[in-house]
Amino acid sequence: MSRVVLKLGGRVAAQAAARAQALRAEGHEVVIVHGAGPQITAELERRGISVRFVDGRRVTTPEVLDVVRGSLAQVNAEVCAAVGGEAVGLFGDAIGMQARRVESLGLVGDPVACAPAAVLGALAAGRVPVIAPLAEGPLNVNADEAAAALAVGLGAERILFVTDVAGVLVDDAVVERIGADEADRMLGAGCLEGGIVPKLEAAVRAVRGGVRASIGTTEVSA
Repeated sequence: MSRVVLKLGGRVAAQAAARAQALRAEGHEVVIVHGAGPQITAELERRGISVRFVDGRRVTTPEVLDVVRGSLAQVNAEVCAAVGGEAVGLFGDAIGMQARRVESLGLVGDPVACAPAAVLGALAAGRVPVIAPLAEGPLNVNADEAAAALAVGLGAERILFVTDVAGVLVDDAVVERIGADEADRMLGAGCLEGGIVPKLEAAVRAVRGGVRASIGTTEVSA
């Protein structure tokens, strides 16, 4: 039985059930990792919490981390409800996800490959782990990076980044396939911007760790 990691953004959580059920029907074990970007931004604005950025990445203070955790809890519950009774909600910091702290960003970590016992146990019981991306510390981690780290650590066959864009776009056209080296070149040259950047960076990490990856309809290869 092959293993698939499904990465969901905060805007596409409702797609969790159909995608997870289709993959399970094909005989795959499914692990879901979700973000909560829109929810976090909205709650920070609602509370009037100002946020500082370093190189385009949000600095996480204890106050910001509290918002992150609450927003992740909201989305985690929504995804679990969409998937149904086989889903089990897990927070990364509670199940031993590890990350290297990025000091310049406050309470932020760069996740490392891991295979938490709680995830393996849920899969063995026929469940669908639904994971909120925090690491021990606790540290805020990017959901795309967390999904890639879990995919490599769990020995997944594939990682699928489910997003609200068709895939990697160049001149408004979807790139059907991109190699890791070409992706590095495009990222380094600043050819891409916005939310596709962390997804492509994470996909490159995954394929270099032996996991097939796709972002929307774009296949990323080693």
